Amino acid sequence: MNLLSSASIFSFFTLISRILGYIRDILIAVFLGASIFADAFFVAFRLPNTFRRLFAEGTFNAAFIPSYTSAKLSGKKIGKNFADDVLSLLLLILIILVTVAEIFTPYLVYLIAPGFVADDIKFHLAIELTRITFPFLLFVSLSSFFSGILNSNNKFAAASAAPIILNLILIVSIFVSYIYDLNIAKQLSYGVTFAGFLQLIFLIYVTSVFYKPNINFNFIITTKVKFFFKKLLPSILASGVTQINILVGTIVASFQSGAVSYLYYADRVYQINLAIAGIAVGTVSLPVLSKAFKSKNFSKAFKIQNKSIELSLLFSVPASLGLIFASSEIVNGLFGYGSFTSKDVELTSSALTFFGYGIVAFALIKILANFFFARDDTKNPFYISSFVVFLNVLISLSFFNIYGFIIIPIATSISSWIGVLIFIFLLLKNKFILVKIDLLYNIIKIIISSVIMSVSLILSLDYFANYLEFNYAYKSIYLIIIIGFAGIIYLLSCNLLGLLKIKNFRLN
Repeated sequence: MNLLSSASIFSFFTLISRILGYIRDILIAVFLGASIFADAFFVAFRLPNTFRRLFAEGTFNAAFIPSYTSAKLSGKKIGKNFADDVLSLLLLILIILVTVAEIFTPYLVYLIAPGFVADDIKFHLAIELTRITFPFLLFVSLSSFFSGILNSNNKFAAASAAPIILNLILIVSIFVSYIYDLNIAKQLSYGVTFAGFLQLIFLIYVTSVFYKPNINFNFIITTKVKFFFKKLLPSILASGVTQINILVGTIVASFQSGAVSYLYYADRVYQINLAIAGIAVGTVSLPVLSKAFKSKNFSKAFKIQNKSIELSLLFSVPASLGLIFASSEIVNGLFGYGSFTSKDVELTSSALTFFGYGIVAFALIKILANFFFARDDTKNPFYISSFVVFLNVLISLSFFNIYGFIIIPIATSISSWIGVLIFIFLLLKNKFILVKIDLLYNIIKIIISSVIMSVSLILSLDYFANYLEFNYAYKSIYLIIIIGFAGIIYLLSCNLLGLLKIKNFRLN
C-alpha cells in the first residue's frame, strides 16, 4: 500500500464531492442568501450533517477498524460475526434515536439554535425542516459502517465518492424547486433524506464483495462488541472535536441575525482542506497503522505515523496560508451573487480568515488522535477533546457580546491549536511516537514551498484585483485561474525539493 496514492484517491473523490457542494451552496446563496429560510435550513441540516461528519469522516472508523481488524486476524468467520453484531445493534440504536428525535424536535432545535426562539416564524420553520432531514442520520450512520468495511480492506474510492450523491440530489432539488415554484428550503430538506437513502443502497451494493450483512436482533452482546461500543462514544468526541466545535459555534451564533449562514458558508470553504489534509490521510492510514500495532511491527507503525504527519502538513500548510491571504476573494468568487450581498461577503470572509489560522490544527488533531486509536486507546483523546470543546465554549461565550459571531472561528482555532500541543506532549511522554529527522527536514521544505506559493498568490491577487471585484460577472473564472496557478507553483516547488516522490510513502 502507498499512503500518498491511497490518500490521493480518497482526496480526488472528496474534491469532486466538495466542488459539487460548492455549486450547491452557491445556488443556495443565490436563491436564499442569508435569509430566515437559509438560517432555518442550515440549522435543520446542521445536526444530521454533523453526525454525518462525525460518523463518515473517520470517527466511526476510529473505533470500528481496530476492533474489526483484530476480529479478522482471529479468523474470517469471527470477523463476519463481529460485523453482523455491530450492525444489528447499531441499527437498533439508530431507530430508537431517530424516533425520539422526531418526537422531541422542538427541544433539539432549541438546543442547537436557542436564538431562534425570539423569532417564532424562524423557530417553527426550523422545527419543520429538522423533522424532514433527521432520518438522514439513520442512513448516513449505516453508510459509515459499510464504509468502515471497505476501508478495512484498503478500498477507499467508493466510500469517499458516496457524498457525491448528496450534493447531486440537492442541486437537482434547487432547480426543480425553482422551475415549479416550490419552497426551496423544504425541497432541500426532503433531498437530504432521500440522498442519505441512496448513499446507503450504493454502499451496501459495493461492499457486498467483501461482506454480506445478516441482521440478527438476538440481544446477545459479545465481549468484542461490548468493547467496541465502549470505545465508540469517546472516539466520537475525540475524533470529531472540530465538528463538535462547529456545532457549538452554530448554537452561539444563532443569537445574531445571519451569523449561522455566515459560519456555514465559511465552513463549507475550509472543510475541503480539512477533508484532504486530515480526513483523507487519517482514513487511509488508520487501517494499516492499526494492523501494524496488532502485529507488533513497531518500526512500520512509527514510519506510518511520521508519513501521516508529513502528508497532512503537505496538504494543510498551503491551504491555511491560502485561506488567510485570499479569504475575501474566495468568498466573493464563490458566493457573491444574487441575494448574497457585499456585506455578506465581508462578514463570511472574516470568519474564513480566522478558520484559516486553525486549518493545520484541525487536520493534525485527526491524525494525532489516530495514534491513540490504533492502540485501542480512546480515553486520552476523549479527555483532550473534552478540554478543547470546553475551552472553545468558554472563549466563545466570554467574548460573544463584545466581538459578535467572529469570536467563534477565533475560539475554534485557538482551542484546536492547544489541543494539538497537548496531543504532542502526551505522545512524546508515553513514547507513542518516534519523530525521525527526515520528518523535520521535510517540514522545513513544506514551509519553504508554502511561502513561495503564498508570494505568487498575493502577487496574482493584486494583479487581477479589478477582475475580482464584487460586481464583476466573471470573477469566479479569474479566482479559479489564480488558485490553479498558485497550486501549480506549490506542486513544482515540492517536486523540486523531493517531497512528492511516490516511493517515500510506500508502507510495505
